[in-house]
Formats: sequence, structure tokens, C-alpha cells
Amino acid sequence: MTLVNLQAQPAPDGREDEDTINLREYWQVLRDRRWVIAGVTAAVVALALAVTLLATPIFRASSTLQIERDTMKIMDVEGLTPTESPMDRDFYQTQYELLRSRSLARRVVQDLRLVQAPLFADLVANVDAGLEDKQATPAAQREARERALVETALESLTIEPVRNSRLVRVNFDSADPALSARIANAWADAFIASNLERRFDASSYARKYLEERLAQSKARLEDSEKALVAFATQEQIVNVGENQPSLSAQNLGELNAALALAQAARIRAQAAWDQARAGDGLGLPQVVQSPLIQKLRESRSLLAAQYQEQLRTFKADYPDMRRLAGQIAETDRQIATEVAHIRAAVRSEYDAARAQEGLLEGRMSGLKNDVLDLQGRSIQYNILRREAETNRQLYDGLLQRYKEIGVVGGVGANNVSVIDRAFVPERRHSPRIPLNLAVGVLLGLFAGVLTAFLLHHLDRRMHSPQALEEALGLPVLGAIPRLPNGTSPQMASTDARSPFAEAYRSVRTSLQFATDHGLPRSLLITSAGPSEGKSTTARELARNIAQTGKRVVLVDADLRKPSLHRLLDVSNASGLSNVLAGAADIADVLRAAPGETFSVITAGPLPPNPPELLAGDRLARMLDALRDRFDIVVIDGPPVLGLADAPLLAHVAEGTLLIAAAGHTRRDALRGALRRLSSTRGRMLGTLLTRFDLERKGDDYGYGSYAYYGYGTKQAA
Repeated sequence: MTLVNLQAQPAPDGREDEDTINLREYWQVLRDRRWVIAGVTAAVVALALAVTLLATPIFRASSTLQIERDTMKIMDVEGLTPTESPMDRDFYQTQYELLRSRSLARRVVQDLRLVQAPLFADLVANVDAGLEDKQATPAAQREARERALVETALESLTIEPVRNSRLVRVNFDSADPALSARIANAWADAFIASNLERRFDASSYARKYLEERLAQSKARLEDSEKALVAFATQEQIVNVGENQPSLSAQNLGELNAALALAQAARIRAQAAWDQARAGDGLGLPQVVQSPLIQKLRESRSLLAAQYQEQLRTFKADYPDMRRLAGQIAETDRQIATEVAHIRAAVRSEYDAARAQEGLLEGRMSGLKNDVLDLQGRSIQYNILRREAETNRQLYDGLLQRYKEIGVVGGVGANNVSVIDRAFVPERRHSPRIPLNLAVGVLLGLFAGVLTAFLLHHLDRRMHSPQALEEALGLPVLGAIPRLPNGTSPQMASTDARSPFAEAYRSVRTSLQFATDHGLPRSLLITSAGPSEGKSTTARELARNIAQTGKRVVLVDADLRKPSLHRLLDVSNASGLSNVLAGAADIADVLRAAPGETFSVITAGPLPPNPPELLAGDRLARMLDALRDRFDIVVIDGPPVLGLADAPLLAHVAEGTLLIAAAGHTRRDALRGALRRLSSTRGRMLGTLLTRFDLERKGDDYGYGSYAYYGYGTKQAA
């Protein structure tokens, strides 16, 4: 995962994680290439301004429509306005696409006769010119013109739905403001008309379809009812009502109820008869409730009491006593006769109830057979009746729908209405100078930033100590700041507190830890190419090392283009070339540098073949002799690439310092120089970056302390 930090966190081995984005480095790239970004942005803005000023003014006219989900419910008093539906999104998207349809555009083209509009005269002329060779018919020519105008109209049309509403704006852009307003209004009117036509066509189609279906349904209903009546007549099936049972079923129900009553009556009569025929019958309810029997029993009780009373006086055969006994017997006979009559009545009632029950059971058996037979014959009847009912329901539903379509279709309802009609615009819609300039600025900044990063990645030059160390894998012993314009190295070195002088003192300190015995006895200063600060570095290091009390000799070993004699203002009549050629001794060419505490040996006359002189053993003997007399020998060498001189010098020197100029030395040149120096087994002590811009890059790479500690203008500030 890529991390985004303001400053990259160092890895455990001291190097930054390659997956970490260093925003400070990106900012440095933008700051370094700010003029490129500004130039590209200015060019894009100028181009945008030119295009805007040269473009044809376009005027936009807008009409506003309101599109409802459904038409107003005129026939429904519960809700006169349409309600929201989950399908609204699909519905409105469909309406927007209908507004953009080719058929609607063709209708507008035909209604407004845009073929004759002056604005489209060139387009029509081009279409006619393309059809001249084809010998097209007038109809084909008219079709081609309209097709071209339809495409042009659709390209100029913009459908703009108003958010969170049922409104939509129909925008039309053209160079003619009046024509834009006419087309926008015509587009809205054509959309409403086409919507009504679609509804009318759909209503007409539905009405015609329902008429055909009604005729078919009516015929089927008549056939099914005729078949039902014919079958009922044939089978003698009579229904008393739509949902009522047949006569046999009704009679069976009534007879079943009568049988239940008869059975209950027979049970009661049988219980009464069983009670009547058991005992003397005097305890029967009918006997107890009979007034005659009660009178007779009262009369008998009186006669019996009278008989018992007179029996105390008279004997049983006494005439009065026999008369009373006869009366008592007659009374008992009358009571027995009445009880017998009551028993006979109970028996008759029981017999009648049993006979009625038997008759009802017989009748029930006959009716059951009739009902079962009717049910068997009613299976087909019910099938025909249900078919007739189904056909009647279908016919009624179709008839009701047909009448509704007839009523609603005549209302002429429409769910689209014009809210605002388009007016002739007074201001142009495009091109908009502020908007185009803003877009130009954004595009220019984007193109400028892209160009800056592209140039940064294509730039192979060294710009920072960090890049130098990453490129070569050698330690960077220091970064020499770039001198302001008009300031020479001699002027900067005279100020011991300047960043320039402090930088070289820092390099001197680093060299003191380059070997196990401190400063190297012989130090070669070289670079990948010319004019990268070798001679200045050699002179400043010799001066700074000499200031510590060391005996230092500076040798100009550049036998092709020497420069130390000019820097030190000494004669170059004799020098290193004379010693290597055997024409002079070291003492003959060694001289003190004017105003300095170190000695110098200039290059001397330029030899025709410098490598031959450097390849001999005299160079090594001379260095040994110099090391005996001096503590350190600083050698100002030639460039590495393209020459054999520097590798020969690196071979005999104890240490080599490779110089790179910020913003000048290329990465591949440095790597090539390092490979050549390493091939001669030269000991590389490190690298040194010259001409480093502290104000622009010093703070970003940890070299801002030179300016912070008062060595220059920032201290005063």
C-alpha cells in the first residue's frame, strides 16, 4: 500500500522506502519547473482566449415542461392528482428519451420548415451537392435534407431535468436567437401533440379491440345460455332461483323436517301408551286431569263414606245398604269405562303417530331417489350454468371497460403541460469568456504540471546531494553553494564566514576521516566532464588544508586545458610536463602560490601526447618525492570521459574525489566516469556537488544551515 506523508520516513538501512510518496520532493519539482508550468499555462490560456474570441456566438432558448406520472383522475373523486410510484424513475427516463427521439425532431423540422431557414442554408446546400451525382428523386432529396437537419437539431438540443421536481427544461442552442426560441417552443408543442396522439391511438386501438372482444363474448354468452335452457328443458330441471335448490331438494328438506316432528310425536305417543297400558290407569295424566272422572271419584268417595257410616247401623243385606253398594259399583264401572276410553284415545294417538311416521319415511325414500337422480342429471347442467355465468361475467367486464374508455377517451386528458415558454435570448450562452479562461487555466496548470514532471523524469542531470549519492552509491562529502551573479570564487573565498568558504571547510573535515591515517597523502580532483569546478575545488581544498598547518602542494595535472595558472596568476612557462619529460626537476617548477600558504606546480607546456607522459614511472616517483616534502599533494586532474589521463592519475593517487556540477552533470556520465576510475583500481573517497542552489534546494535536502548560521544575507534578516 502506498503511503502519503509530508516527509518520507527513513528505512532501517538509512534509505527511504521506495513505496513512500515524498510530497516535499514533488513540491521541489514543481518549484524548480515553475517557469515551465507558468509558460505552458499562459500558452493554453492564450489559446483558449483566442478560440473563445474567434468562436461563433451561440444563443440558448429554454422552455419548461411539467410531466406528470399519470393523467388527472377526472372520474375518481377520491384523488384528483396522481400519486407517487416506485416506477417514476423509469417513467421519467422514458419521457426524456422521447424528447430526444428522432421522430420528434423530424416533426419539429417539418412543422417549422427548417429546410428553408437561412441558418441551415449551408447544410442544405452541402446535402444537395452530395446528391447531384446520384440523381436522387425529389422525395429522396427531401428525406436527405430532413435527416441532416434532424441530426443537427439533436446535437443542439439539451434536455435538462430539474432536480427533485416533475419539471424538465428543453434547451436549444443556435447562432440565431429568434430561431432558438421558435425551435424550443415548437419542440415542447410537438412533444405534447405527439403524447396526445399516442394516447388517442392507444384509446382507439383499445376501443376497437374491445368491440371485437365484446362481439365474441356476447356470442359465446348466448350460445352457453341456449345450451343451458335446452338441457334444463330436456332433463326437466327446474330451479326456483339463481342460488336456490331444486323443487325436489326443497320438498326433501321440508319432508325431512316433518319426519323429524312425526318421530318426536310418535315417541311421545308411545311413551304415553306404555304408561297407559301398565296398571289400572288411574295415574294417567289424562285420567287425573279429566273432570268427569274426578266427579265420579268424588261421588264414589261420598257413597263409600256413607256406606261405611250406615254399616255401623245396618247389615250389608239391608236394602239401603245394597242400594249404596250398587251405586258404588255403578260409579266404579263408570270410572273404569272412562279410563278405558282414555286408554283407547292414547292408543289411537300412538297408532296415528306411528302410521304418520311410516308414511313420511316412505315418502322420504321416494324423494331421496328423485333427488339423487336429479343430482346425477344436474352435473352437466351445473357445468353449462357455470360456463354461462363465466361468459356473463366476462361480457359485463368488457362492457364496463369499453364504456370507461369511451368516457375517459373523450375527455382529451394530457399529462404534459408547458410551464414557461421560451423567449428570444438577449445574451449569448457560449462561448463564455470567464468560464473558458478558467477551464484554460485549469487545463494549462494540468498540462504544465504534467510537462514539469515529464521534464523532471527525462532530466538525467544531478540536482541534489541525495540524487548524487543514489546514482553512484558513494558518500557525498559536501555541497558547494552556487555563487551569486558577479561574485567570483576568489571573492567568495576571501570571506571566511561565507557559505562558499564554510562548504569547503566542511569538505576538508570530511576528508580527514576518509582514510585510517586522516587526510590522504595524495588526492586527485576530477570530474566526468569539463567546467564542473575541478580547479576551483582543488585550489580551495589546498588553501583550507594549508590553513590547518599542513604542508600542501597543488599540482595542475590537466595537460590538455590547464587553468590553475590563471586562477593563481602564476607563470606556466614550466611545470609538470617538463618534469615528466625529464627536462626539469621538481625544484625547478615548484613555486609558492601568490598570497597563499601552499605551493603550486603548474601544468607547463602542453605536450602532444599527455597519456604517454602520465603512463611512465616518473609520475609515481614525482609523487613520492612530493609526499616526502609535503603532507598532502592535491592534484587538479582532467575530465574522465573521453580521455585516458584521469584513470592514469587515479591509479597513482591515494584517493580520488569525483566532482559533479548541480544542474549540469548527467547521471550516465557520472556512472561512466566511476566505471573508468574503478577499472584502474583507483580508490574513490566520495563525491562533491558544486554549484548547489542553497536558497532553492538547500532546505529540502538538509543544507540550509549554511545560510541559517549567518553566512550571508539570511543572518541579517
